[in-house]
Amino acid sequence: MRRAEILAVPGIPEVKAGDDLGLLIGNALVAADLMPGEGDILTLAHKIVSKAEGRVRQLADITPGEEALRYGEQLSKDPRKVQAVLDESTRVVRAFKHPHATEGTMICEHRLGLISANAAVDESNTGGADEVILLPKDPDSSAQRLRNALRSRFGTDIGVIITDTFGRPWRLGQVNVAIGLAGVPARINEAGGQDARGRELKVTEPAFADEVAAASGLVIGKAAQTPVVLFRGLDWSTTNDARGADLIRAQTEDMFR
Repeated sequence: MRRAEILAVPGIPEVKAGDDLGLLIGNALVAADLMPGEGDILTLAHKIVSKAEGRVRQLADITPGEEALRYGEQLSKDPRKVQAVLDESTRVVRAFKHPHATEGTMICEHRLGLISANAAVDESNTGGADEVILLPKDPDSSAQRLRNALRSRFGTDIGVIITDTFGRPWRLGQVNVAIGLAGVPARINEAGGQDARGRELKVTEPAFADEVAAASGLVIGKAAQTPVVLFRGLDWSTTNDARGADLIRAQTEDMFR
């Protein structure tokens, strides 16, 4: 019988700029008697990484430009928030407002290549009023630093995934996806293998890191203060060259562009 465990790590304190995430998370793991072992994976909601790295902007410090003012009027959005979105984006894919919505949405291509609502600029759980939180500048490097710190402390090699919550084209609701990786494969190529009836698999390639990220959402709650999740019992092999960008489809393959 195949079995895996998904364990929300309790005791993560409110994170502030400059905090040592490796120390905070390591202490929480010890306190919860969740000593990490070989083959374990930790997922982190990106906001604790962003907070530790100071990736929070005060709206009072943002001066909106003409483009932000135009979108702000069109979408009934605070133009300062719009400017924060534009500053994180390489392009606006689409901007729209439903007739009965209080404000509209900007679908943007983030500088990391991610396509998401409002370039992942968010107001929830920022820690203060009139603030917005941004994605980490380099989520892969952030994940690797944490992996190194935990490996040094516990003497075991684990994987780390940094996640964010995304909507999905043509489907309702949101799921967590992987935006930064350390040690964990982005995808697992099963082409050339066989299915249960012996037929050759042609294009099967599970998005392993996204599957783990999505599963973490089952035990995370925005109000629960459990942004870190420990996975045990998953079947995977360590890799040192996977990146979050490995899960982004190339623009040359975009049939809707």
